[in-house]
Amino acid sequence: MSAENIVGLLVAVALLGYLVLALLFPETPEGRSVVALAQERHGLPERDRDALGGARWVAFTARTRMSGVDIDEAGTRRRVRKGAAGSVVSWVERHGGEPGADTAALTDAIAREGGTPLLVAVEDGRAARVLGVIHLKDVVKDGMRERFEELRRMGIRTVMITGDNPLTAAAIAREAGVDDFLAEATPEDKMALIRREQAGGNLVAMTGDGTNDAPALAQADVGVAMNTGTSAAKEAGNMVDLDSDPTKLIEIVGIGKQLLITRGALTTFSLANDVAKYFAIIPAMFAVVHPGLDALNIMRLSSPQSAILSAVVFNALIIVALVPLALRGVRYRPMSADRMPGRNLAVYGLGGLVAPFLGIKLIDLLLSLVPGIG
Repeated sequence: MSAENIVGLLVAVALLGYLVLALLFPETPEGRSVVALAQERHGLPERDRDALGGARWVAFTARTRMSGVDIDEAGTRRRVRKGAAGSVVSWVERHGGEPGADTAALTDAIAREGGTPLLVAVEDGRAARVLGVIHLKDVVKDGMRERFEELRRMGIRTVMITGDNPLTAAAIAREAGVDDFLAEATPEDKMALIRREQAGGNLVAMTGDGTNDAPALAQADVGVAMNTGTSAAKEAGNMVDLDSDPTKLIEIVGIGKQLLITRGALTTFSLANDVAKYFAIIPAMFAVVHPGLDALNIMRLSSPQSAILSAVVFNALIIVALVPLALRGVRYRPMSADRMPGRNLAVYGLGGLVAPFLGIKLIDLLLSLVPGIG
């Protein structure tokens, strides 16, 4: 191995070593994966957070967009920071360092590929310096584009909200197939976006799992927190998805729309059915009062008795037939909300008018064969 390769390996091990220290607090899935990789590839020993007695942990916030640790080891005070490229570069410059000519090129290249550049920097008595860049890549699950296309057919616009930089967000948005994205979003940005949509008359559903998502989950008309999320997110949301699948929103919307169209279909059919029944019964009754009103009996029912009995029999039969429909629900087809009422009126409104006329007339013909009724 050449001297250049040895130096490169030492720098990589030093980078991972400092990064492992910074990742001890707070513990995240991304942090655990990096620590596991460092231990597997380079044999770095496990570090115990409690063993670092004088350590001061710097928590991540949506405003600073970085975290880290300040420690004293072997008489040297070290400050380690890791986080978003812009935030770490600013920290290095504030502490008398230069980020290096390659830093911007590396972070932009990672972002264009849809990855998240995680910068690691250290200040240990000298000017702060960037040790390196870690490439984190969100894995877009198979079928996500098709799932978002299904939401689009429902008339739902999807917006990805992320803390990543605009280059990374744009690449992931293209890969996933979402309609729009909001990059480098703070909790205030998420709230502002939801309020703008609501002010425009739109209903907003929000999925999230972090503490920073809690205000937006509470503001949204429907807030769905992930089961793997923080307690703050679960408390703020209207419901918790036990599978922690953001696209579960499709099932939630589908079930909600199915309930609505089932109720709407039954109500529409019932109202139309009542109109048709009364239109059949009342003219037949008027014909008894005055022979001249027989012209209103357009269905030509045999007699008032037959008309009433036919309507009663039809009503008993149709109610029994509607019970399974009410229990099973009307089959939902992905479509926009403005098309659903028109389909309900066309199918169940018109059906509710036509079916009673046909049914009552058929029953009346049968009853007319019974002596004493026809």
